[in-house]
Amino acid sequence: MTGFTGIPFAALDFYEDLEADNSKLWWTEHKDVYDSAVKAPMTALLADLEPEFGSAKLFRPYRDVRFSKDKTPYKTHQGGFVARGDGLGYYVQIDPAGLFVAGGFYHGSTDAVARYRTTVDDDVRGAELERMIATLTKAGYEIGGEKLKTKPRGYDIDHPRIDLLRHKSLTAEKHFGSPEWLKTPKAATKVRDAWRALTPLVEWSAALHT
Repeated sequence: MTGFTGIPFAALDFYEDLEADNSKLWWTEHKDVYDSAVKAPMTALLADLEPEFGSAKLFRPYRDVRFSKDKTPYKTHQGGFVARGDGLGYYVQIDPAGLFVAGGFYHGSTDAVARYRTTVDDDVRGAELERMIATLTKAGYEIGGEKLKTKPRGYDIDHPRIDLLRHKSLTAEKHFGSPEWLKTPKAATKVRDAWRALTPLVEWSAALHT
């Protein structure tokens, strides 16, 4: 038993208030809310999912502001990630809008992107990916990732999978919002089912990152 009982709406309120006052003073005064309403339930959620998906990383709440014009010190969301490779895996997040899940590959080396495009170009493996994307889209997932505005070098503009070939990263994501079940253990079931739906895309991508 992981002790996961749900994600309280206090977590959403915490981040809504943090957006309004992203200061060290406010954070210090409300850190107990972060610990109890955000960190503890998210840690329990990831522990609940670990037997099936593997060990997860709960991201730090502090922003890296060294090279950013935005110097606000704290992230206005809490994310967790199960890595299946470099920049590849399953993601879950809580923020003022509620629950968000995603999966796929978020970035790749030049070689990995080249292997991705070669695989998409293949009539068998490329068609396999097309079917996965169609299934996820039908299930309400939004397809994302960094894309070229034009065609990649070496491929024809009329290629049957030109839209997929433009991708430099490829993800699928779903926003659940803040339904009543978010406060209950059912939230773990919802994330688990979503990650299961994303598994074919994650595993297809993992073959390119080995």
